[in-house]
Amino acid sequence: MSDPFEAIAGERETSGASDDLGLTASRSANSIVNRLKNAIETGVFSDGDQLPPERQLAISLGTARSTIRKALDQLEARGLVVRRVGSGTFVNYAGPILAPDADVADLISPMQLIEARFAVEPSMTRLAAIHANRRDLDSFEAVLQSIEACGADQDQFTHWDMEFHLQLARCSRNPLLLKVYQQINSVRANAQWSRMKRVILTPAKIAAYNVQHREIFDALSHRDSQGAVDAITAHLETARQDLIGAEAA
Repeated sequence: MSDPFEAIAGERETSGASDDLGLTASRSANSIVNRLKNAIETGVFSDGDQLPPERQLAISLGTARSTIRKALDQLEARGLVVRRVGSGTFVNYAGPILAPDADVADLISPMQLIEARFAVEPSMTRLAAIHANRRDLDSFEAVLQSIEACGADQDQFTHWDMEFHLQLARCSRNPLLLKVYQQINSVRANAQWSRMKRVILTPAKIAAYNVQHREIFDALSHRDSQGAVDAITAHLETARQDLIGAEAA
């Protein structure tokens, strides 16, 4: 890794004296915990990586070593790191373990969402081309007409775009895939995606997406499973490149 501290330093805490003031020190430690926890969960530090020594962390994060020690104590108590006498502190994190009431949308990055869609939608679309009946296709065409009628309205386009892809899941005639895609759509609907939507969904981009939607539907209508898979894959690749551009903006 080139410089992990660029990802975790944030606003530095510069008062070493405040570290001896009890409550202020606790807050400082909690701030460091949150920064290191985020760095671990987002892969800046991977499972098994050795964290830098306390002294280096203190310098890089602009705080006292005692604050770093308190933060590492908290991370160890949460099971995110293990400390080995004479060796150092090592990351112990293989991925999020969700509580029953946890919202997975809060843990998924935009790129992770696209990766999940690549893993699911081509197979889902192939099955849709095989199993969709005439009634399915009629419903699908109605959704397509609705999305094409949205013009440049970002909110309406987003609503009908999600319905379009959900209709693909329905046409697969696979209840488990439908359930999986409902979860994907719940992530897509999360508030954190609002900024990306505003950046990406220009009138020209909406029009381009709708051309791809029509190509997907036409392939389904002709029972062209490979053509449908190729069309959805191209559509997702466009979405991925647009996302990369939006994140860089």
